[in-house]
Amino acid sequence: MKPKKMKKRVCTIAAAILAVLTSCEHKELCCDHTSSVAVNVIFDWQNAPDATPRSMSCYLFPTDGGKVLRYEFTNRTGGVIRVPAGRYDALCLNSDTETINYRNTEKEKSFEVTTRTTVLLSGLASLGGRLSEAPRAGDAENERVVLSPDMLWSDHAESIELERTSAPQTVTLYPKVSVCRYTVEIRNAENLKYVSSISGSLSSLAGGLFAGKSETTEELVTIPFEVTVSADKSTLRGGLLTFGHCPSKQNRHRLIVYAILSDESKWYYTYDVTDQIHLAPDQRNVHIVLDGLPLPKPIVNGGGFQPSVDEWQSVDVDIEM
Repeated sequence: MKPKKMKKRVCTIAAAILAVLTSCEHKELCCDHTSSVAVNVIFDWQNAPDATPRSMSCYLFPTDGGKVLRYEFTNRTGGVIRVPAGRYDALCLNSDTETINYRNTEKEKSFEVTTRTTVLLSGLASLGGRLSEAPRAGDAENERVVLSPDMLWSDHAESIELERTSAPQTVTLYPKVSVCRYTVEIRNAENLKYVSSISGSLSSLAGGLFAGKSETTEELVTIPFEVTVSADKSTLRGGLLTFGHCPSKQNRHRLIVYAILSDESKWYYTYDVTDQIHLAPDQRNVHIVLDGLPLPKPIVNGGGFQPSVDEWQSVDVDIEM
């Protein structure tokens, strides 16, 4: 019986030592919280009074190179957070987006907002497996095809000092519209009543935004967009959000209209809209106006020239200056 008592006593001592060690470790972790301070983050919408984001993210980048801190707010006006005392660069943007991705998020200046890759003619379901074979603008064949960005508001600030004090501290950011709205109108389009599917794309636009610098990235992308036909079958309209064009690259911008007629023939019309984009008086709101879309009448009963339904017929449309 004596060995059993000794074994029980040893187990009791081991358990006591473990409890002491565990208690010390917990106390050490608690000490880390003494360096955090309460900060009231305010999103001031004076630069975008009509903005209605459902949620906002605030990123704090320690200027000493520490770990990036991210805070989420479901109130568009902000809220109170706890942050380790120190000096930070800050960045805020709305997080209620679906098409947007983030890259290089370790630093404020490299924080890149971009969009997901997509199929050029995802809206033309009648093409089936031939979507990837749709023609591209000649100088944009290697560009990534991406989704149009969601509505985006953002702002950034540098060298914010958060002191170790019990006094209230406030960080105020002023989000503004960070994307551009492009609209397209093509007047005097012919034979629209014979169109079964129609879509558009715009090439050589900026692929992203450095949100911490309010500058576009240099990646050039092509963005597809939906096109609608007016009730009187004379006008095409479309629109898309973009990050704008890249000022450091003087690439040409080609707008292409893809149309499938009732005889299943496929046509695409290319317009050079560079000047309308680069010279727009308001770079945040660019309205592209074109005149003429010479769609043919479909061929019926085997008469006339019948193009192969598997090939795209190309037409370059001159724009009168």
